[in-house]
Amino acid sequence: MLIKPGPLLGKIDSSEDLKQLNQSQLIAMCDELRQYIIDVVSVYGGHFGASLGVVELTVALHYVFDTPKDQLVWDVGHQAYGHKILTGRRDVFHTNRVYNGISGFPKRKESQYDTFGVGHSSTSISAALGMAVASKYKNDEDKQHIAVIGDGAMTGGQAFEAMNHAGVSDTNLLIVLNDNCMSIDPNVGALKDYLTDITTSQTYNKVKDDIWKILGKISKFGPNAQDIASKVENSIKSFLLGQSNMFESLNLRYFGPVDGHDINHLVSVMEDLKKIKGPKILHCVTVKGKGFAPAENGNKTTWHAPGKFDKLTGEIRKKTFDVPQAPKYQEVFGHTMVELAEANDKIVGVTPAMPSGSSMNIMMKAMPDRAFDVGIAEQHAVTFSAGMATQGLIPFCNIYSTFMQRAYDQVAHDVCIQNLPVNFCLDRAGFAGADGPTHHGAYDLAYMRCLPNIIVAAPMDELELRNMMYTAQLPREDTAFCIRYPRGQGVTPNWRKTMKAITIGKGRMIKEGEEVAILTIGHIGNYAVDACRRLEEQGVDAAHYDMRFVKPIDEDLLHEVFKKHDRMITVEDGCLMGGFGSAVLEFMAEHGYMAKVKRLGIPDRIVEHGEQSQLQKECGFDTQGILDTVLQMIVELEKN
Repeated sequence: MLIKPGPLLGKIDSSEDLKQLNQSQLIAMCDELRQYIIDVVSVYGGHFGASLGVVELTVALHYVFDTPKDQLVWDVGHQAYGHKILTGRRDVFHTNRVYNGISGFPKRKESQYDTFGVGHSSTSISAALGMAVASKYKNDEDKQHIAVIGDGAMTGGQAFEAMNHAGVSDTNLLIVLNDNCMSIDPNVGALKDYLTDITTSQTYNKVKDDIWKILGKISKFGPNAQDIASKVENSIKSFLLGQSNMFESLNLRYFGPVDGHDINHLVSVMEDLKKIKGPKILHCVTVKGKGFAPAENGNKTTWHAPGKFDKLTGEIRKKTFDVPQAPKYQEVFGHTMVELAEANDKIVGVTPAMPSGSSMNIMMKAMPDRAFDVGIAEQHAVTFSAGMATQGLIPFCNIYSTFMQRAYDQVAHDVCIQNLPVNFCLDRAGFAGADGPTHHGAYDLAYMRCLPNIIVAAPMDELELRNMMYTAQLPREDTAFCIRYPRGQGVTPNWRKTMKAITIGKGRMIKEGEEVAILTIGHIGNYAVDACRRLEEQGVDAAHYDMRFVKPIDEDLLHEVFKKHDRMITVEDGCLMGGFGSAVLEFMAEHGYMAKVKRLGIPDRIVEHGEQSQLQKECGFDTQGILDTVLQMIVELEKN
């Protein structure tokens, strides 16, 4: 479906093209850009609310600054749709997040305008500061460096580490705070309250506008005008806020708050800020979903990434199925948490800013005093959970696999070294799909199994997830417990069954067989079930074992497998380097077995975005890939 841009937007392929417009045309330009995002996303899907909220910011930044020479860095990159459209990717924007299409996030190899690849939050200030320091070192003093941080990213600790450094850097760094009180879910914490206090202070906002005009007049009064203006400005801020401004305390000159949807005022302010040397922050107040009534006024979490929808009615198009569908693993997790917590008053839940995505919001609604959203702060989430564990509570800390990488030191230092019984539930393990390599949960099996004092497990279906969660909350030696599971649907519509304990470190045989053994871990084992069924139709007798645990791995079961089979396949939706297959090879080497083992999983390269099934096929561990590998082994056996 061909979607045409408006007459102004249709001529824009670079920031230089944008600069050819008169400033009086910028309001129309913003309207066309916003409408184009609505038109394309409604048909093809993708992130939505965040990019609508920064349309004016995006246009102003590219209009005022000399991008790509001036370095523009976006945080939580789903804000950057308008940026992509304005910088040469308008005509391929419909391939956004599609297999072999453009990325849903800024990506260095995609465009010179994408100065830094992003996907995880709170990185923009560090990256932009690094660029600014490099420019200073090279005596490129006129080069500007802008970090656009928003959608909750300011709650991430790295942002504060960067601001602390930026304040003493004496660099040309502008931090643009896109303050919309949202990440995917509503922002939480004291910082959110602080920013709200600033933006809602009627006295502050009224007098601020007057002072802005006064400072403009003072600037005409000779060589000492800048010092005078600075003193007046700081005095007014201190008086109006009734306290020291947090950002000013970090030695960042604070400007704002300003209306992030007033394009002409934004251009004027940015033109002024471009002339001011040193690190500074511009606080812009925006509305997530701006310009599309259902997103602007409705549930902003739903409209963060609604999928395809009717742009006229706002109705979100949902898939319909002829037969009952299994629930998502996330839903099973959320409901199971409540069931377990109702029976065990020591259980608490923790998530870093993903209550809806992880379904921790189910427990937050049912037991608000026992479920905690700590903001985009994975490191804190882990150590916070560890602290509760020292006091006899049983924390279930739910973090997406890709985001757990950000808290790896805390898992090692604060949990495993201290041997604390924290339960980690790693959501989005394996391929994350359209979000691509920044969000794939490719490494958790490898990075968790190498740590001491931790159990590492993966359920093959929803019932197994429930049973593993039930097992994790039972009294045990003070050892962490990690359960990883994928994004999306399971395989069992009738999953609400009584939970039972699983023996830790014990796998199970799914199917007996004589010719080849297939060893799997986690949900991917369901592909092996399908492959075994198809192999049987072709007269091939393959065995299938669901190992359940990578650590401790079921050595008794492995002894049984290696004594019976000399050809086997390991299948995992994690990295091959150091993962489940590696654990099997280590066992084989340590016990002197001789066998031909073929490992299927995520190869040692960056896998791009696409539907999960497309990426699994690409990497060769879908049903067909397993089947083909078994048949290849049979052919090789017959040749020998």
